[in-house]
Amino acid sequence: MATIQWFPGHMSKARRQVQDSLKHVDFVTVLVDARLPLASQNPMLDKIIGDKPRLVLLNKSDLADPQLTKDWEALFRQQGLATLAITAKENQTVKLVTQQAKHLMAEKIERLRSRGIKKETLRTMIVGIPNVGKSTLMNRLAGKKIAVVGNKPGVTKGQQWLKSNKDLEILDTPGILWPKFEDEKVGLKLALTGAIKDNLLPMDEVTIFGINHFKTYYPDRLKERFKTISLDQEAPEIIMDLTRQLGFRDDYDRFYQLFVKEVRDGKLGRYTLDIPGEGDGDNQ
Repeated sequence: MATIQWFPGHMSKARRQVQDSLKHVDFVTVLVDARLPLASQNPMLDKIIGDKPRLVLLNKSDLADPQLTKDWEALFRQQGLATLAITAKENQTVKLVTQQAKHLMAEKIERLRSRGIKKETLRTMIVGIPNVGKSTLMNRLAGKKIAVVGNKPGVTKGQQWLKSNKDLEILDTPGILWPKFEDEKVGLKLALTGAIKDNLLPMDEVTIFGINHFKTYYPDRLKERFKTISLDQEAPEIIMDLTRQLGFRDDYDRFYQLFVKEVRDGKLGRYTLDIPGEGDGDNQ
């Protein structure tokens, strides 16, 4: 598969906005998809943020493999990163994020207090690639519907400050994809979860990748959903068999669409595509 490469103008502008905004915030909130904690991190953002304090939020944890989410949290903390698994749409998210932010910035708050400065409100900037749930998180933190929520990449285009509570102010930033994927598996993972537009990658490759991943890590889910599946076959043969058994004849595109949609909708259960120690998709 060829290296996927693109860099729309608004992505370049968004990168400059992040760089310019760093001086206005106390720490950076890095929002990732808990199903792909590494593949959904933009290595370019990592360089831009530099050594600014950061809080890594693993969003959509209700869709991810619970044990692997715990493993990723532990791994990130070992690396010295403040980390929290969340589900942005849940009410408790505001309290959890605020507590974690105070813990992260405790030393700075204490330093200021020793100089007679009382810092009540912490300012953060939320960064992440498109479709990791930034708008949903913004709405939850602000306690009202202010960010445009869309289920497709690239809905959020502008920037805005929002007050979450007396403790937290948030600067929204547009989602930023990187210029190209060096590792084709990163692209396949993002495509399977819907983080990039469906026309950027061939759906047959995305489906084959998905079937192979579930065959390896969640075989029972495939057997439960597709009763007649034969897991000792290669992915292309599985696709051919299931397409016909489902009555789609030779319309493989229809099967690709069905499979990918069911993975995204959680019909095959909670799953994680980044496996600790596996190596691929590692953008660090």
